[in-house]
Formats: sequence, structure tokens, C-alpha cells
Amino acid sequence: MVFLHDDANDIAQNTFIKIWQNLSSFRSDSNLYTWIYRIATNETFDFLKKKKRYVLFPTEDYREVLKKNLEDDSVFNGDEIVKKLQKSLLTLPNKQRIVFNMKYFDELKYEEMSTILNTSVGALKASYHHAVKKIKKYLDED
Repeated sequence: MVFLHDDANDIAQNTFIKIWQNLSSFRSDSNLYTWIYRIATNETFDFLKKKKRYVLFPTEDYREVLKKNLEDDSVFNGDEIVKKLQKSLLTLPNKQRIVFNMKYFDELKYEEMSTILNTSVGALKASYHHAVKKIKKYLDED
């Protein structure tokens, strides 16, 4: 979701701190995995909102910076098609990007995603469908 390893590390650290601080409030009426995933997702959304507020250039320019970082990333070890897919994800709105990531990469079921994101299955299916169409269009353009 964030494309920079340092940002992902910060989000992961904040997630584990929140899990530790709130472990006593965990209700076993949901899966531990779902509860942790929801915390991680909320931390990611909070991070993206803060980042958007503090970025000094428009979102489009920020996405170009992220694309450049993806190109220059020494940790990235994917081939060109994987890099192209990652670039296409930058074109998606945050909600569509998280839904796509959860469905495609994490292979979550819509019902699990619905619990984590607190939204309807129908809305998730629509977001995923729109995301896939945009990604296909992006991949076909080059």
C-alpha cells in the first residue's frame, strides 16, 4: 500500500504496538487474524492520510515520486511485469488499492474483507472489479 520499505516498517511497528496495547480488549468473537489485519489496515489508512496532509506537492506528483522510488529501489527484486503491476497500483484510489491487495495478493475472501474493512461484500466486489479494469487498462497501454 505504501511502496516504501521504511514507511511499511513504520506501519508494522505501529501495528504491533497497538496490538500489544489493546490485547486485553480483544474479544474472541472474531478471529485473531481478522482483528490484527484490521488494526494493520487502519494504521495504513491513518499513515496515508497523514502523509497526504504533509506532502508539499500534489498527489499526482507524489505518485510520480513513488514510481521513481519503485524504479530505484534496491530491495525490489521483481521482474518487469511485477514492477509494471506495482506502478499500475499507484494509479488506483486508496480504497481500490487495499481491496485489490487483499483479494489478489493476500487471497482473502470477501466476507473476511468485509469484516476487516467494515463494509458490504457488494461494495468490495464493485471496488475490486473497478480496480481490475483500471489495472488492465494501464497494462494494455504500454
